[in-house]
Amino acid sequence: MQLFKLFLIGGLFLIFAFHVNAQQKTKAPSYMLGHFQDDYGINYTITDSLWLQSTSVKYHVLEWDQKGQWVLAKNDSSNPSEPGKFTRIDFRQFEKMEPFLWGFCYTVYDADTKEKALKAVSADRANPKKGCNGFPFSRMKPN
Repeated sequence: MQLFKLFLIGGLFLIFAFHVNAQQKTKAPSYMLGHFQDDYGINYTITDSLWLQSTSVKYHVLEWDQKGQWVLAKNDSSNPSEPGKFTRIDFRQFEKMEPFLWGFCYTVYDADTKEKALKAVSADRANPKKGCNGFPFSRMKPN
């Protein structure tokens, strides 16, 4: 009976761990969901499955990595540049930059494969003023 209880508890733990891990790969951090404007005046709508920049640039989210702080997406076939390619967006939260709560970097936006996008050198989150390939992270505020 004790052995059965151990197997049951272990099994439930594995199911819970798998569920949490799966959510982290399919769900955006809650602070990134909704309508935003960056510090360049560009509007965005972000959901668990879509990253929309203005009205004409769409990225279909394939995976969220909340721990690694990146999003893997496929560029929409109707995007004005790099249609059908893969994009990795690195992100980070900000403190004491209100109204800007978080920022992002298009780390790579023209990868031929998911694997190439994932292997791109990460943005330097410790340096938000120049850590995005020499440029600042785009800072986001609720819109």
